Amino acid sequence: QVHLVESGGGLVQAGGSLRLSCVASGRTASDYAMAWFRQAPGKEREFVTIIAYDGTKTFYANSVKGRFFISRDNAKNTVYLQMNRLSPEDTAVYYCAASYLFTTRADEYDYWGQGTQVTVSS
Repeated sequence: QVHLVESGGGLVQAGGSLRLSCVASGRTASDYAMAWFRQAPGKEREFVTIIAYDGTKTFYANSVKGRFFISRDNAKNTVYLQMNRLSPEDTAVYYCAASYLFTTRADEYDYWGQGTQVTVSS
């Protein structure tokens, strides 16, 4: 079992930045690929970005490429999402998730955090 807790969400103006954190506990979190998903009101949950278990590979959704950056510190069992040049379209609940697979499919993730709200005002 892996327990994930996100933090760092909040209200920010368009063009601003936020850094989300996801702390993992339980089974060896460093064995898992870690991803961020988001879900806006009335929309399906969508993939944002993923990082391999050892941090050597990342992948981003086109909508965030060049603005968002994922990283991890396995010594701290923590994954980060640096979000820059935020726009109102980025408003959503952001979830971190863990999987043995390097995948963008939400149904292939075994563990999920409770989510953190990000609101971008125009």
